[in-house]
Amino acid sequence: MSGARAAHLISASELRDDPPERLVLLDVRVGATGPDPGAFRRGHLPGARFVDVDADLAGTATAGSGARPLPEAAALTTALRRWGIRADSAVVVYDDSRSVPAARAWWVLRWAGLTDVRLLDGGLLAWRAAGGPVVSGAETVAAGTASARPGGLPVIGTAAVATLPARGILLDARPHSHYRGEGPFAGHIPDAVSAPVFDDFDEHGLLRDERTLRARYHGLGLGPATPAATHCGSAMAAALQVFVLATLGIEIALYPGSLSQWTADPARPLVRGDAPVPSL
Repeated sequence: MSGARAAHLISASELRDDPPERLVLLDVRVGATGPDPGAFRRGHLPGARFVDVDADLAGTATAGSGARPLPEAAALTTALRRWGIRADSAVVVYDDSRSVPAARAWWVLRWAGLTDVRLLDGGLLAWRAAGGPVVSGAETVAAGTASARPGGLPVIGTAAVATLPARGILLDARPHSHYRGEGPFAGHIPDAVSAPVFDDFDEHGLLRDERTLRARYHGLGLGPATPAATHCGSAMAAALQVFVLATLGIEIALYPGSLSQWTADPARPLVRGDAPVPSL
């Protein structure tokens, strides 16, 4: 495993057999109607803490903010300490939803200044498949001391998103059908490039190999010095795309408001249909 991949991803067998020191496990599962603390109580990795992806990893939405604005530093600091996180903690996040909620946690914690945060490859399903133990009930957690210091990962605002395609690349992490004009936020920001992030994972929810991922993003027009950002509907799948590219050693910005903020102003256009892949 390359250095960048190992810095952001951990396999179930590695977590089971050689867990990092000062480990804090965060369970970020989401059910059909939202965060699912009941599923956590029924079974989770030993020592894990439950994270509410809406209450803990987003701020209060307003008419123009988008569905999941960034959390306030003070509120996030309270959550970090409730989860028992210290400045030197090694945090591993997981879910059972193709890594989208877990990636939101990975992104928010890295943006908040934590430097050792990894995602469990394949989540709870991979953990069970590897023979990892699962426990039920609540967990007793000693309070942590970490503080949120936003700015650890780059973000981009709405005005800059509108001009980015003229000087770089704006990725759309949603399924291509949504980009083309079906489903929520039907259509796409003008000149955005369709880059469905779920194509980066195999049928078991495991991240594809580095060579395959590099070839894919090169084919989409993303070069090593290309100004780039990603978005989706509410900055969940886009956070996963930031994560995927981080495993390749590539840093791109996240548009936190994503299409839920873009469409708050009806004057901002959405384009339906396919768009050509940029030339290399």
